[in-house]
Amino acid sequence: MSGPRTDMPTVGVVILTMGNREKELRALLDSVAAQDGDPATVIVLAQGVKLPGLPDWVTAVELSENLGIPGGRNAGVQWLREHGGADVVLVLDDDGLLPQTGTLQLVREAFTANPRLGIVGFRIADEEGISQRRHVPRLGGADPLVSGPVTTFLGGAHAIRMRVIDQVGEFPTQFFYAHEETDFAWRALDAGWKIDYRADLVLTHPRTAAFRHAVYYRNTGRNRVWLAKRHLPAVLVPVYLASWAVYTLVQRPPLAGLKSWWAGFFEGVRTACPPRRPMRWRTVWRMARLGRPPVI
Repeated sequence: MSGPRTDMPTVGVVILTMGNREKELRALLDSVAAQDGDPATVIVLAQGVKLPGLPDWVTAVELSENLGIPGGRNAGVQWLREHGGADVVLVLDDDGLLPQTGTLQLVREAFTANPRLGIVGFRIADEEGISQRRHVPRLGGADPLVSGPVTTFLGGAHAIRMRVIDQVGEFPTQFFYAHEETDFAWRALDAGWKIDYRADLVLTHPRTAAFRHAVYYRNTGRNRVWLAKRHLPAVLVPVYLASWAVYTLVQRPPLAGLKSWWAGFFEGVRTACPPRRPMRWRTVWRMARLGRPPVI
């Protein structure tokens, strides 16, 4: 009988918190501690707040200010680099829960099996095991129980090979909140990495609405424009922005939300968000073959 694999990648877990979900955070940490295989390095970063007492095996980092979601994740990655590193960075929402003890081991096996696998996205399910349409990274929210290659991933639960971050750079801190995952995913795809959605990797998460965040509409409008200006070939920029404007109107958001969205949209038009590095046309074609051309 063969012994345990010794070539599995090491995993660092990054959890951001605003300090207002102490009970949920403790439950998440318990679920991480219960994982099979080698223990992960776990970091909890407080965004400009004080942390409660945490288990000894958890590293507590209190940031002096709220850096936003991408900035906080970057701080977690930087901490890992400065303290021994990790081969894979796993990011989890502080109010999520890993219901299965084999999740981290499946992550390790996925990255070991495919050297070109850069990012793994989890399935996010609510208390009843149902995945909201917006949590399925495919057009139309196609069957959440089907795994496969995709063109983006969910921020609440994902794993990234550290080499991808080394190659394409960190999350865009200017975005603060909204679409930072798509920005990163497009850069990874353009560099030749693969992104997989794995239905068997589950994060249980309370059912929520995206617009619960006060900055949702404005940041969504602004960051969509920045995303296009940063990464799309020039001819596709107006097509992409027009398609998202139409989609937003069809969704019939509340008037206050629509005004905020348009304010963010025009802010994105007026202001720069460098660098501009248009993706290659073969990346556009690759995304189209995966069912998500970068104009939708």
